[in-house]
Amino acid sequence: MKKVLNIAFFYTILGLVSGVYYREFTKMRDFTGETQLSVVHTHSFALGMMIMLIVYLFCYTMKIHTLKNFDLFFYFYNIGLLSTITLMVIRGTLQVLEFDLSSGLDSAISGIAGLGHISITIGLVIFFLLLRKNHSENIRTK
Repeated sequence: MKKVLNIAFFYTILGLVSGVYYREFTKMRDFTGETQLSVVHTHSFALGMMIMLIVYLFCYTMKIHTLKNFDLFFYFYNIGLLSTITLMVIRGTLQVLEFDLSSGLDSAISGIAGLGHISITIGLVIFFLLLRKNHSENIRTK
């Protein structure tokens, strides 16, 4: 359970730092256009901190962290989210620098971010399977 709380705290710090980075980096470069950096902090807070705090509540109340595939969920979800956030920062930084993304770089970033999204999806599916398994076991014991 402690690792869930620690990762929620990590995403909180990441969200705060990414918000400051967006504000200061765009201000420093006199950039006023659209950039992927503008949504990194909300993704860190919503998909990182808030989801992990909800998972922590399920761990505390339903003890899902004791189930066999909990670590599988935890690593798939967090690796996917971290890779997605990292690529959002890379793309957003390149947008602010007005780097030409029409090369193959844009496709590479999209492809790797897509793998991150797939990993998040696998993690969420495993999470819901854990909840169903826990619910089924609780019904049988009553």
